Amino acid sequence: MPQTSWSAKRERQYGHIKDSLRKQGKSESTAEEIAARTVNKERAQHGEAEKANPKTLKDTPAPVRGGQRSHQGAQGRTREQLYEDAKRKGIPGRSKMNKAELEKAVGR
Repeated sequence: MPQTSWSAKRERQYGHIKDSLRKQGKSESTAEEIAARTVNKERAQHGEAEKANPKTLKDTPAPVRGGQRSHQGAQGRTREQLYEDAKRKGIPGRSKMNKAELEKAVGR
């Protein structure tokens, strides 16, 4: 229950996501972080948040995506996610890199 502005529905959603992640073997802190981020993104996409990143508003909601970008399996992270990591790390030439090059540069 990290946020007091969450509705009862969002609290339940947070709890379900966190429990599911714990059952998958994630640590308590990782499960809490992922659950909070997911709930906050859902709130933003449904107009419940005061401020929302434009990328968040344009993104496909998690229930529709169905775990498409769960950072697991052959596909892993999207190029855009890797690019954002590269940007945060200040990796030069990132705009011209493809997904494989970004994965190598970011170290994932």
